[in-house]
Amino acid sequence: MSISDKFSSFNSSLRMSDTVVSNILSRAKAITKRINNDYRGLNSDTRYSLFVGSYGRGTDIHTSDVDMIIQLPNAIYHQYDKYSGNGQSALIQSVRNSIKKTYNSTHISGDGQIIKLNFTDGICYEIVPAFINKDKESYTYPDTNNGGSWKVTKPRAEINAINSANNLWNKNLKRLCRMARAWKQNWDVPMGGLLIDTLAYNFLSQWEYRDKSYLYYDYMTRDFFKYLKDRNAEQTYWLAPGSSQYVWRKGSFEYKALRCYNIALEALEYESNSMPYSANLKWREIYGTRFPI
Repeated sequence: MSISDKFSSFNSSLRMSDTVVSNILSRAKAITKRINNDYRGLNSDTRYSLFVGSYGRGTDIHTSDVDMIIQLPNAIYHQYDKYSGNGQSALIQSVRNSIKKTYNSTHISGDGQIIKLNFTDGICYEIVPAFINKDKESYTYPDTNNGGSWKVTKPRAEINAINSANNLWNKNLKRLCRMARAWKQNWDVPMGGLLIDTLAYNFLSQWEYRDKSYLYYDYMTRDFFKYLKDRNAEQTYWLAPGSSQYVWRKGSFEYKALRCYNIALEALEYESNSMPYSANLKWREIYGTRFPI
């Protein structure tokens, strides 16, 4: 197989099956319909809901977590904002009880900023009830911690920035984000999904081959790990594309990036010496067994 064929096959293997996607959409519609019915008297399974997180940005692999924002009427915000003590917690519990009417046999918990639904197939939905702000882009959502407060998130700006750059850069951004997730899983790297997407975005924005084809993915692997290993280990946060919200470091990733940079150099050496099997073993060492032999 050529470099192009190998990395094309690898990327295809990271995508979810049609069955998984269908199940995700079906459950999301049921959740949306229930909340719309209870809080708006509206029989719609699509309005006022938004996929966010890695799934919403289209950068996830083999999804286990599906993040959703469900937009509630602003009158509900004023109702719970008047509470003398932690109206945010009361709102979370109210939405949790609403969802339980549809999924009463599913393990549902409400804590912090989200309602979690754990299904037996391993997929977990994390639902954030929120209120659209005047800019029609950002949302205010409840945080039950430390006595309760309201916070702001801007997922649409992040989704739009990722989608725009991905289209401009020949679909390479989302593919790199997914490959980086495969590396994260294989090497147990302490990085959140938004940090992966942010660093991939920052790297490609200055990489000269960002609009090239799969033929350049061996170089992209090498250069991305060089970019990661060279980050300042003292830096604690980055700014998310689009929203410029803080994305916090969870731990050190530079050393594992350095190791994989060196492995990528070995793989490229094998490729240049017409030793594809040995090269593939090195790519697998980085990305795991979904990379083809």
